[in-house]
Amino acid sequence: MIAFVSGPVAALAPDTAVVEVGGVGMALQCTPNTLAGLRIGQQAKLATSLVVREDSLTLYGFADDDEKQVFELLQTANGVGPRLAQAVLSVHTPDALRRAFASGDEKALTAVPGIGKKGAQKLLIELKDRLGAPVGSAPAVGAPVTAGWRDQLHAALIGLGYATREADEAVAAVAPQAEAAENPNIGALLKAALQTLNRAR
Repeated sequence: MIAFVSGPVAALAPDTAVVEVGGVGMALQCTPNTLAGLRIGQQAKLATSLVVREDSLTLYGFADDDEKQVFELLQTANGVGPRLAQAVLSVHTPDALRRAFASGDEKALTAVPGIGKKGAQKLLIELKDRLGAPVGSAPAVGAPVTAGWRDQLHAALIGLGYATREADEAVAAVAPQAEAAENPNIGALLKAALQTLNRAR
């Protein structure tokens, strides 16, 4: 029904972006990776997926059509609703997910909160041939994130409205977690950084 929204970003929260469209603020549920690329006051264009329930209408926003398509495809699996699909995309990029399915990597799926060993096995069987092949090569996808995770995380925190000093402290707090990971996940680091900031306030 609503394929995308485009307009200035009016507000950002840990899991939501508000985009002004024709004088109306549209609240979109977004992954930390998508939120990390948004800035208050700047123009944004987000692909969207509208989830209709008896008691609610929820609009999910995505950085690109690829993320949106993977989100919708995940929900074709038994027992996967929009919240779990979004949780999967908060932990893995679409390409990382394709690699996990192509190699039958249970561990990658159980890293998602809400997916256990049995759930991961079921997902691998149901979706194995439906996600397609990874678009980029593995090193190319991970390399830029590894190189610039501090800058990306710092920019995302500033974009959410935190002061430079607070962003610096939060980046320092999650540095051990980032350096322990081979390919730091910006979404996971942003969540951890927000937790440390909430405790500090």
